[in-house]
Amino acid sequence: MTSLEKTPAAKPSGGPILEARGVSLSFGSVRALRDVDVTVAPGEITALVGDNGAGKSTLVRCFSGVHRPQSGEVLLDGRPVSFASPEAARAAGIETVHQNLALVEDLTVWQNLFLNRELTRFGFLDRRRMRTEAQKMVAELAVNVPEVTSRVRRLSGGQRQAVSICRAAGFSSRLVIMDEPTAALGVQETARVEELILRLRDEGHAVLLISHNFDQVMRLSQQVWVMRAGRCVAGRRTDATTGQEIVGLITGAIAA
Repeated sequence: MTSLEKTPAAKPSGGPILEARGVSLSFGSVRALRDVDVTVAPGEITALVGDNGAGKSTLVRCFSGVHRPQSGEVLLDGRPVSFASPEAARAAGIETVHQNLALVEDLTVWQNLFLNRELTRFGFLDRRRMRTEAQKMVAELAVNVPEVTSRVRRLSGGQRQAVSICRAAGFSSRLVIMDEPTAALGVQETARVEELILRLRDEGHAVLLISHNFDQVMRLSQQVWVMRAGRCVAGRRTDATTGQEIVGLITGAIAA
């Protein structure tokens, strides 16, 4: 079996690592989320799919500390949480790889990996230790970058995505949220990033994947949640559904 064929994950034990129960959020008169129920299991890739404006990104921002639900609750390991900031979510083990990657082009790979998490010694930046730790992080995930001393502006799109994923996975994260991780990549770089996503899962991370690529969703995920007009209208185990059914659930052509 090749690395990009459908690969099963071990069935998770216990309850979900992350759960949304009846989460709702409005911006003025616009109801962005309406009573959303979603679970993310440990050691699995969970896909969140839907058309533009369905509420996927808004829900992810509730998980990552950007927004707070106005009703309902978010649970981490079965306990209600309310993150005041993305830093608070990261401290709880939730990392997000945003579509814009949030990398600083003029900094090196190791500087981006430790951005806002700098290591110090006697009150000074411990550059040697950060370079060493960055090299370990890159090696453990087999990330394809020339050197950790390379500036990000010299990297390809796939290499930049890999650095962003490495940063998310390298700080004791338990859940990695990925927003369209391969949207701007070519075929070969997409394959490398998908291998990296599968490696995260195999190492025990929970992964929440937002993607419009239904072939990718069917290939990588074990669970799919479908959103439409701010609601989560359906949930399916990936091995028990088809891409055609998922498209029908997104458009409303198929009833949940």
